[in-house]
Amino acid sequence: MTQAVLSGWRFRALLLIVLLSALGYLAFSLWGGWREVVAAMIRVGFIGTAIALALSLVNYGLRFVRWQKFLAVLGHRVDTMESLRIYIAGFGLTVLPGKVGEAIRSLFLKQHGVTYPESLAAFFSELLSNLISMLLLAAVGLWAYPQAQPVVAMLAALIVIGLVVLQQNRWLLALESFAQNKLPTRLGKLVVHGIEIVLHSGRCFSLPMLLYGIALGGVAWGAEGVAFYYIMHVLGSDLSLQTALFIYAFSMLVGALSFLPGGLGGMEATMIALLMLNHVAQPQAVAATVLIRLATLWFAVALGVIALSMPERHQRH
Repeated sequence: MTQAVLSGWRFRALLLIVLLSALGYLAFSLWGGWREVVAAMIRVGFIGTAIALALSLVNYGLRFVRWQKFLAVLGHRVDTMESLRIYIAGFGLTVLPGKVGEAIRSLFLKQHGVTYPESLAAFFSELLSNLISMLLLAAVGLWAYPQAQPVVAMLAALIVIGLVVLQQNRWLLALESFAQNKLPTRLGKLVVHGIEIVLHSGRCFSLPMLLYGIALGGVAWGAEGVAFYYIMHVLGSDLSLQTALFIYAFSMLVGALSFLPGGLGGMEATMIALLMLNHVAQPQAVAATVLIRLATLWFAVALGVIALSMPERHQRH
């Protein structure tokens, strides 16, 4: 049962981790100048905050639609409300390193007949779709930052190679047979499980699904980019939408590559640096960064903790 996975001391430990992470982020805000952050919050106001949070909800909603589609392609139809609870619950563990937290969805989906290789394949497919979508958004502003071109080009090359590998079923099946027959038992099982995940992921990246996933991801992450642009506009910045989308997407990419919990540190440092390169004063850059992270990352974490505390809905047959 889902409740048994995170209950008692486990749930209290999770809350402690989230609390410590939030306190660390508060310290970051204070380092940047708490007066500027508070002043920025007041300036954005309730309506502005509501708009930013609504755009974040658009992001989560579209990504969930894509998640459901991935599960359907893999042959599973989980009750929509229960699947939504499981999907949002993964956000509650975003503060754990290396995306491990969001992978906890596999434990919950196991109760609904989704095997670990299948759920991890859906998770991997989502990560890759997000990466491609953010790369496309970042490319929108590449002309203004030629120094970023090598990084984005390298990521694009790795993504293309990865997509090609995902479609090479013959090679993967041959490697699976080799692992089963030639490798030591434990290592062989590990390799076989990894290949199963890749094979399932390949089903999520057939051409129609690939375009569908990237398009949804582009709109989803673009919504949060628009929220960032809106916050900058309210704070008096004259950044163009194109530049704002690039700064947000490229900062997210750097945060993702850092493999730090939620990209903490790497994403913020990159965003502040890019804003200052665009002649935004440091206090304003820090304040805007803190605000957009509260409206995106920490809003998602809060929703995730709520979802984790909710009881499991039984699958309807």
